[in-house]
Amino acid sequence: MQGALSGFFTIGVIVATGALLAHFRVLGDLHRALLNRLAFLVASPALLFSLVVQADLAHLFSHTLTVSLIAIGAAAVAYLVASRALFGRFNAATVIGTLCASYTNAGNLGLPIAAAIMGDMTWMAPIMLVQIGLLQPLALAVLDTRTARRSGEPLAWHSYLTLPLRNPITTAVLLAVVVKLTGVSVPALVLKPIEMVGAIAVPAMLLAFGISLRLDPLAIRGSHAPRVWLVQVIKVVLMPLAAWVLGSFAFGLNGSELLAVTVIAALPAAQNIYVIASRYEVGELLARDSIFISTMLSVPTITLIAGLLGAG
Repeated sequence: MQGALSGFFTIGVIVATGALLAHFRVLGDLHRALLNRLAFLVASPALLFSLVVQADLAHLFSHTLTVSLIAIGAAAVAYLVASRALFGRFNAATVIGTLCASYTNAGNLGLPIAAAIMGDMTWMAPIMLVQIGLLQPLALAVLDTRTARRSGEPLAWHSYLTLPLRNPITTAVLLAVVVKLTGVSVPALVLKPIEMVGAIAVPAMLLAFGISLRLDPLAIRGSHAPRVWLVQVIKVVLMPLAAWVLGSFAFGLNGSELLAVTVIAALPAAQNIYVIASRYEVGELLARDSIFISTMLSVPTITLIAGLLGAG
């Protein structure tokens, strides 16, 4: 488990660095906005293109991916139903809450944990593709539609179909999938600078997250707190439990496959949800606090899962 804990430690150090830089007024709100904008519009598309174009798409048709998909769906539906019952009608913040409850940190946290616990980082490739290629575009389409309506520019029906294509992140992923499916080889001369730009994404997200922790109100204080705790119940408890039950009893998974789907489901909410919330100026504190608390809770949760399911 040393490698997994090392992944958590690395993230904590970068977030703490952002908080310290904000505390000593080296970085402020303008810098946070710049980091978020850079991550969303430039670095994240580059990172995701470079990852997807080198991923093994054969994993997309595995039983483990099916289990992960159903677990994601169960978590999203659970949040939507509970949110409607507890907090009333749906709004844009509901989209952010649903992402926090179902969108796992398969990238900067999932990759080192996969290497440490499962010994193979490719376990994270299919879940990243599904989240980036399906879950995130759906959420972004809803948020883009809301933004268009608020600006007084209603979208034509065909515009709803093309909204994901106008987002730099989803465009990069779809382009990478096309490259993979057509068998086109991206020259190292082209891929290397893309990877270098993409390497900015995770540090930028984490630094902006740390700045937010220092400049914004303290975590779990305010009207968004009940929604944050609802996210924790679903993300940290329900989603990994659903993955384990489905994997064990519905799909007959065992060993490394069962361990993989359960750990993937137990990963905390992804940092890029905060970038999305900041970009659309909705549910920012909900995203920030949900990510922070779920990351803290995921340490003992994943450690327990690894122990019970036999990780060495």
